[in-house]
Amino acid sequence: MNRREHLALLAMAAMLLPASKLRALETKMEEADPQYGLIGQMIAQPGQRAALAAILAESTAEMPGNFAYLVGEDSANADALWIVEIWSDKDAHAASLGLPAVQAAIRLARPMIAGFGQRIEFRPVASLRR
Repeated sequence: MNRREHLALLAMAAMLLPASKLRALETKMEEADPQYGLIGQMIAQPGQRAALAAILAESTAEMPGNFAYLVGEDSANADALWIVEIWSDKDAHAASLGLPAVQAAIRLARPMIAGFGQRIEFRPVASLRR
């Protein structure tokens, strides 16, 4: 990930999170040194973006090794979402896909998903401080 992409990630996190949650995320990241991040675009079926976002946000409360799971609406595409994930490591991300809550969310969300856009993997290296 180049400097511009990294700064875009930090800006996205700052826009998606309320200030109190942003400070909590900063603290968590400083204490644990996360090693894996992922940014992905998900395209919803027409008119299903809000419902899909709700499913994604609801199913992510308890995922071991996860520091942040941010869901945001794409301002240029009325059917697209961006998901920013920060994990302790790549294995924790992979393991999360087998969690019962995540599996249930996948089953609910699958019919609402039209496709996927960009996907970027990165290693977090800076705090979210503004």
